[in-house]
Amino acid sequence: MSSFSWESRVYWEDTDGGGIVYYANYLRFLERARTEWLRSLGYSQRVLAEDPGIVFAVVNLNIEYRKPARLDDELLITCEPKVEGAASIVFAQRIYRSGGGTQVVADGAGSLLVKASARVACLDARTLRPKRLPAFLADKEPS
Repeated sequence: MSSFSWESRVYWEDTDGGGIVYYANYLRFLERARTEWLRSLGYSQRVLAEDPGIVFAVVNLNIEYRKPARLDDELLITCEPKVEGAASIVFAQRIYRSGGGTQVVADGAGSLLVKASARVACLDARTLRPKRLPAFLADKEPS
């Protein structure tokens, strides 16, 4: 599967009292980027829950905080999905301070802030039991 990137900004509600992103809020940026990745393929999570009746759930997450994001920072969040098994995808994700573009540089704008890996399971929307990934995802994996 190809990599994907999505831009966002740090708002007041993302920060603690000192204007630094609260550590748990990085998970929101990562989740939104995965949702936008799916949307870029032409699918919404709401529609997939109805037909073919699947939802996605994070079953494992590893995160490494390298530098803080601050109020008003422009961020670039990346996703590199890889199918693992019949019912899960592992996303290698990064959050960069972007400075308003997709170019990543060594310092300042483009600084790597967060590295993460999220394993996401495909589940039956009704029973919440594992379910095979739909063909549009499973078939994108190179042989």
